[in-house]
Amino acid sequence: MVFISVNPYTEEVNWTYDSFSFEECETHIENSRAAFSGWSSLSVEERTKYLTKVAEVLRQNTDIYADIITKEMGKPIKQSRAEIQKCALICDYYAKNAAEFLKDEVVDTGAEKSYVTFESLGVILGIMPWNFPFWQVFKFAVPTMCAGNVCVLKHASNVPRSALEVEKVFLEAGLPDNVFKTLLIDPKIAMEIIKKEMVDGVSLTGSINAGSEIGELSRGAIKPFVLELGGSDPFIVLEDADIDRAAQTAVKSRFLNTGQGCIAAKRFIVAENIIADFTKAFELEILKLKIGDPMDEETDIGPVAKKEFVESLEKILTEAKKKGAEPRVYGTEYKKGFFFRPTLIPATCIDMEVCNMEVFGPIAPLIMVKNEDEAVKIANSTDFGLGAEVWSGDLERAEKLAKRIRSGFVAINGMVRSDPRLLFGGTKKSGIGRELSHYGLKQFVNIKTIVVNK
Repeated sequence: MVFISVNPYTEEVNWTYDSFSFEECETHIENSRAAFSGWSSLSVEERTKYLTKVAEVLRQNTDIYADIITKEMGKPIKQSRAEIQKCALICDYYAKNAAEFLKDEVVDTGAEKSYVTFESLGVILGIMPWNFPFWQVFKFAVPTMCAGNVCVLKHASNVPRSALEVEKVFLEAGLPDNVFKTLLIDPKIAMEIIKKEMVDGVSLTGSINAGSEIGELSRGAIKPFVLELGGSDPFIVLEDADIDRAAQTAVKSRFLNTGQGCIAAKRFIVAENIIADFTKAFELEILKLKIGDPMDEETDIGPVAKKEFVESLEKILTEAKKKGAEPRVYGTEYKKGFFFRPTLIPATCIDMEVCNMEVFGPIAPLIMVKNEDEAVKIANSTDFGLGAEVWSGDLERAEKLAKRIRSGFVAINGMVRSDPRLLFGGTKKSGIGRELSHYGLKQFVNIKTIVVNK
């Protein structure tokens, strides 16, 4: 298999790379296991010193890495730079806090000494997506390596250069060889690696189907796993909300990264007595978006990452139209590049696909509700439970409503976004396990009890 990196804007080939054979993967993973011995023997403080240097490398080379991201998956360049800066921030966070998070926890049991300690497991496989090709990897790898594990990466096939550059970041920062290793492999080889118990844990960010398969394999091998499987996040606007603020955030949440985000707002659930005003405000904000060359500093909406995504989004719109939808499409139409223009669907019916699946692209369906009970019912009606947003002028009311929503994250009068300080993960079919914060640091450790008696 050959990995081909295609520029979604020019449709030209950026780079091509040969995939690794299974035998090459065996050798690399053996080398990683050998590296684990030395890496895990370091103190947390010694390991986190490397993160300060990793952050420096990221900041010094932000423009280089951002350029690669934009060329490989079409993200507007200003957003690509922000992604690299966020990767540096997660390094800062764990460099400052990991040692405290991983301290032994003393428990008074009447024995001479009782405590809980956190021990690394070994080689952890990360299977990561293309939509945030640096951030998704750092979100997985930094806490995992802080805990004393080593990482091997199977990245998405359309971002091979990003995958290789991430490995170079860690090497340039001075980490020992094979503490982090990129494997250019297809899903079949990744499955074989898990089946043959060559790794000690798996973290996947991807689709429900991929998560189901990885979860089954990991359970069979009795290995820990973390699954982040996307969402169909509700954005609830109650009648007492600040409509203009809500509309501004709605557009940012839905159309950031050209709508290709797991935690993007994907269903806009609005109280009936304000839906006309909200729709108008939403539309005015969409009209401010600039569509075009993702290398242009002014661009807000670039192409989607792959040609087939355009076709998938068109099918979603066609299905909605058959059920009575009248989509409103904005912006200039491009004949070259994998463009799909921002689209608003007023008065959406909840039986449409656009309201029940994870739509990875710039489509925003509006759903009218009579009251907050109906809003909660619709918010909880899908298989997903990753994030949600609630907009109201009454914070006590909003918090009560937030607790009724079945999701891993609720933002009130703000935007759902991953933050190293806050745990991240979903419920229902949005995933299992948690990333970030001290919770993510302890996903791939043996939590061991030690009791000492005289």
